[in-house]
Amino acid sequence: MRVAVDAMGGDKAPHEVVKGSVLAAQQFSDSEIVLVGDEKVIQRELNIYGADPKNIVIHHAPQVVGMDDPATYSIRQKTDSSITQSVKLVANGEASAVVSAGHTGATVAAATLHLRTLNGIRRPGIAITLPTRHGICLIIDVGANIACKPTHLFQYGVMAAVFSKYIYGIENPKIGLLNIGEEDAKGNDLAKETFALLSSSHLNFVGNVEGREIFDNKADVVVCEGFVGNVMLKFAEGIAMSLLSTIKAEAMKSFWSRLGLGLCKPAIEKLRAKMDFSEYGGAPLLGVNGVCIIGHGRSDSKAIQNAIKLALQLSKNEVNEHIISEVEKTNSLIANVT
Repeated sequence: MRVAVDAMGGDKAPHEVVKGSVLAAQQFSDSEIVLVGDEKVIQRELNIYGADPKNIVIHHAPQVVGMDDPATYSIRQKTDSSITQSVKLVANGEASAVVSAGHTGATVAAATLHLRTLNGIRRPGIAITLPTRHGICLIIDVGANIACKPTHLFQYGVMAAVFSKYIYGIENPKIGLLNIGEEDAKGNDLAKETFALLSSSHLNFVGNVEGREIFDNKADVVVCEGFVGNVMLKFAEGIAMSLLSTIKAEAMKSFWSRLGLGLCKPAIEKLRAKMDFSEYGGAPLLGVNGVCIIGHGRSDSKAIQNAIKLALQLSKNEVNEHIISEVEKTNSLIANVT
């Protein structure tokens, strides 16, 4: 099994991306990793680790998509970019999955254009894993689609349910709809129509979920439109970082509080690890005809290694095939919905 890795994508590329790929190559010796990007730059990074792992190869791509480049411009004008070439390897059957911590919009655009969507899927969605009080919660969509229709949100629920089952082992995941209140009649027309679809489906739908309930494990999956999901994700990241830094700053104000911080250090470190995005690797772009993992822009080697691991899991567990099967069961439900 081959995984194409965008070696030039991310704030810490190419060093951390190559390092993470080397770690993954050592961990998954039965798979092959294709590092896509400037061949000379990648080889210079690989030389740091001595002899190249036998299961790492380089695919030359001279162009790089900058984080400030418009997504559509990047795909049309930079056809030899590391992002586009990585996706094309999957589209051409030369790789089973692609991993990129680069420009999210460009990655989504390239994957949608070259891989297309799975049979029956109308729009792909990015699913991110958030740590909660008693486990995790999968949020979909967090940025791939900001102009959603009820059918899109409904299919997000179907795809995320499949992902939760085959990747996290949740046999019958609870699906919730992000809304401004728990009552059935709450929300705008999009929320109300999506609620009706989810209620009529075979999914384990638990109703509307308010933002504060995400961390109480009311649902294993929370469905929302990409604009709302992206704002919520970045707000959650900001709160997590602010909380940890505030605790440390306040604790340093006196001897006794510093002593207390020292005693609480094991618990705080566990909390920090739980909130560390690198533990989850990346976010799958569910719904495209291939495996695509989008990493955080600040991904380090650990995050890249885990993103490759996630890509291999999706491929080996045939998540896309299961998504197609589940979507076929819902065709009659959404046939008359636009």
